[in-house]
This record gives sequence, structure tokens and C-alpha cells, in this order.
Amino acid sequence: MKHVEIYTSPLCGYCHAAKRLLSQKGVSFAEVDVSRDPAKRQEMMSRAGGRHTVPQIFIGETHVGGYDDLSALERTGKLDPLLAA
Repeated sequence: MKHVEIYTSPLCGYCHAAKRLLSQKGVSFAEVDVSRDPAKRQEMMSRAGGRHTVPQIFIGETHVGGYDDLSALERTGKLDPLLAA
């Protein structure tokens, strides 16, 4: 399974939803809290093509986007192949 990274902040409902979806699928992920770390927020924005909202989700080297994008991949059956190693 590919490495999954999620940039989050503690009070973000979409962040919690994304983590819940991945956890329900048995996917482990690295969480990066950007709420108090400007350097990590800059890193996220750089990797996400300037997007500044959380969550920003990466599967391997692929930038998935936010929760809506992750959810759409799941609904269309494209998330599992993307997660596969």
C-alpha cells in the first residue's frame, strides 16, 4: 500500500471525515498538523499547487486534493487502485 499523508488542523470537520474514511478502509496515514506551524503550511501549499485549505491529501506522489476529492474517488471505485502498491 502506498504512503498516505494528510495535512490537517484540529478543528477541521473535513479533516476528521477524511481520516475516518481512510481508517474505515484500514489505511494507515501520516498526519501533519499545519495549524501552528507556518513552515508546514508553506510545505503543504507548495506541494498542493497553492491550495491553502485543509485537508490536503497525498497518496504516494499523487495529490488527491481535499475530502470531497477523496470521497469522489471512493464513490467511483478509483481509491483502492490508487492506494495499491
